[in-house]
Amino acid sequence: MAIYEEENNRLSIKLVYYGPAQSGKTTNLMRLHDLLRTDLKGEIMMMETANDRTLFFDLLPLGFKAPSGLLIKFKLYTVPGQIAHDSTRKAVLSRADGVVFVADSQRTQSINNGESFANLEENTARVGIDFDRLPLVVQFNKRDLSNILSEEEVWQRWQGAPWPLVFSSALAGRGVIETFHALLVQVYNTLNEEFDFENNHGLSRDAFIRQSIGQSQTDGAG
Repeated sequence: MAIYEEENNRLSIKLVYYGPAQSGKTTNLMRLHDLLRTDLKGEIMMMETANDRTLFFDLLPLGFKAPSGLLIKFKLYTVPGQIAHDSTRKAVLSRADGVVFVADSQRTQSINNGESFANLEENTARVGIDFDRLPLVVQFNKRDLSNILSEEEVWQRWQGAPWPLVFSSALAGRGVIETFHALLVQVYNTLNEEFDFENNHGLSRDAFIRQSIGQSQTDGAG
């Protein structure tokens, strides 16, 4: 539900990292922040209450302009993983334009992954988001650990799922940009249906991604 401000000709896009506790949502956001060019990002901020924290930062704090003059801005968030903070999860998820679901690759975490994904689906309905149309990427994180599901096992379990799967080690920075790139592709495709970026604003999908994460970062991102 991107917010368009007609008086400022500005479009604000909200992206959320969701998943079970300690799956690597915060690490993803912090590593993404590290990997982006300095001119593309604002400072990481934290909203913290009792035993509950949400990280966020502005991507393109000044925005970038499409050839039409449309100013495009992003804000990236994490949600708390603990079920006790479900009200905060719903508040952060509200009006999201895209979600990265960060799953923990460890075998012992399969049940937690499943419960958290079911919670994501439930909460999208509660905040008025059509889950079937939500741009979504599933990332299996912590590939650097032992006793993890093999890629073949993950593919078998998620066979037939319509969402891109990315394998990552966010701590080492592997798969972080690739995950974000995959999400931006879906976000563009979905928002293009409403705003017709190509025809109304002269903004192709490649240009949208290039402007969002920088030309050097898109190279080889797939």
